[in-house]
Amino acid sequence: MNHIAIVSSSIRTGRKSHRVALFFRSFLEENQLASSEILDLAAYNFPLFEERLRYLASQPAGAIEFAERIKSAQGIIIITPEYNGGYPASLKNVIDLLADEWKHKPVGIVAVSDGPFGGTQVIGQLQFVLWKMGAYTIPARLQVANVAEQYDEMGIPSDKLSANKRASSFIGELLDCVALNSMKRG
Repeated sequence: MNHIAIVSSSIRTGRKSHRVALFFRSFLEENQLASSEILDLAAYNFPLFEERLRYLASQPAGAIEFAERIKSAQGIIIITPEYNGGYPASLKNVIDLLADEWKHKPVGIVAVSDGPFGGTQVIGQLQFVLWKMGAYTIPARLQVANVAEQYDEMGIPSDKLSANKRASSFIGELLDCVALNSMKRG
């Protein structure tokens, strides 16, 4: 069974995007699509990195573990809020920390917003940065508008049928990319 790492990128107090990370973890496992884990950047509490991991003389607690979890996952889902048209500094910090771990890694992006636009600005920016890192970003996008109305604190969607349908299509494309990547590398 494939393993998917879900990066919950917001570290803000009162964050709501983490609700979507909880949903995806449950969705993957309940439907037996893949094993999964949430890599919660708020829990890691990383400092601002001044260099890539392999060049750091002193590696902060959790950095090696985070790198290994990204490297060992067959695919990644990044859950990101949109802050002022961009993604959180916490996410940019860990993307830039790694190098080889992102190379040829299938990545799906889920953009989340409190408002009605569902993070439309953030996806293109993040796709470009991940492309520069050598990751394979899937064409499917999943945008969650009005997140507080769509998912509760436990990640349970207010409209389960609609959320599952959207997630199924998104995950299907990610798993297709994972399978193609495995065949290519295998």
